Amino acid sequence: MGKLFGTDGVRGVVNKDLTSFLAHRIGVSVSKVMKENMNKDNLTFLIGSDTRLSKDMLTASVSSGVMSEGCNIIDVGVMPTPAIAYLVKKYKLDGAFVISASHNPSEYNGIKVLDSEGYKISDDIEFKCEDIILNNFQRNTKINDCGTYKKIDAKKDYIDYLVSTVKNDLSNYKVLVDTANGATYITAKDLFDRLNIKADFINCKPNGLNINEDSGSTHISGLLDIMGTGIYDIGIAYDGDADRVILVDEKGNIIDGDFVLAIIGNYLKKHNILNNNTIVGTVMSNLGLVKFCDENSIDFVKTKVGDKYVLESMIENDYVIGGEQSGHTILKNYANTGDGELTSIQILDIMKEERKTLGELSKVMKKYPQVLINAVVSKEKKDEYKNNLNIQNKIKEYEKILSDDGRVLVRPSGTENLIRVMIEGKDEDLITNMCEDLVLL
Repeated sequence: MGKLFGTDGVRGVVNKDLTSFLAHRIGVSVSKVMKENMNKDNLTFLIGSDTRLSKDMLTASVSSGVMSEGCNIIDVGVMPTPAIAYLVKKYKLDGAFVISASHNPSEYNGIKVLDSEGYKISDDIEFKCEDIILNNFQRNTKINDCGTYKKIDAKKDYIDYLVSTVKNDLSNYKVLVDTANGATYITAKDLFDRLNIKADFINCKPNGLNINEDSGSTHISGLLDIMGTGIYDIGIAYDGDADRVILVDEKGNIIDGDFVLAIIGNYLKKHNILNNNTIVGTVMSNLGLVKFCDENSIDFVKTKVGDKYVLESMIENDYVIGGEQSGHTILKNYANTGDGELTSIQILDIMKEERKTLGELSKVMKKYPQVLINAVVSKEKKDEYKNNLNIQNKIKEYEKILSDDGRVLVRPSGTENLIRVMIEGKDEDLITNMCEDLVLL
């Protein structure tokens, strides 16, 4: 990947790494490159955001860049990322921008760019945009060649679609929803009301600074505390832009993205609609998911970390389900990106059809203990571990000890200045010690 674009667009601390100046140039460069690629001058882009304080500044900056190139902007305001991916295709627009840093804290923000089908733009387009921004930036000097801007309310169109994917009556369920003070505060209540689901909400009062703060899919202790009371059938924790979801069953057990893939994959297999008999995961997928696939004669395809790479594999090989342990679940029959709200109601639909609780459904997979420790490094040193003989020898030693009942994974984060050290195996104390030793090297 290049200097600006990571695995999920351009992301960084606002007014430090990600400035209004850079956002404007991203708007300009994307417009230039996509006009050339599509052989079309008057493009129209959708734009939306999560709830961060910086959303208005960055939306305005990107929009001004787009309009300065003679292209148009339609602003849907605060909306989940998967909603924007759906709407850009529904409205037959040329592309979209999402102003969001997903699960990151409020001081971060990001700019994701989607094409007319709602897919993240290709690496080739990203490289061309980077070249314009960093090496060859030129302004449009044509007089009166300016685009237009308008705001619309698109929430109903998205919720109508989500509701249309549900087959069963879900009115008997009671759920607890954590919106992470993010984008689903604008959609989730209407969605569950439309499905006649009894839903209570926590962390649903965004102020621009509290997105993902001790809440949502990356901080679910508050949800777990309440789920332990046994009042609810299911707990649902979205992240800030709702492209991922982590669930909690009726007894307070965490049901992460790997469990979700196993549950939905098992349902699809049972009904002969698991296309090409394959589930797509990543190198971070739990060994338990891999063994579930083996035991059920399902092929498991492993990609690099990043829902972008999961989706690429799904498109290339016509697979219908894939995702990440972190909660990105892509259901290709319904969406072209991870969609937390879609995933949560599909799980409820399966619960109703199978007449089972979430806890009962999750028994299809046994999760292996997994320890993950992040080591903070500078951006320049994220790849140095690959040439460190002490680290590489220690990895080989631990892999030999764990054999077929565990594994060691060391990789740089695609979105943060971190080295992620992950070890899984049957003995949690053993793998914890191994992980701590590796981080210290």
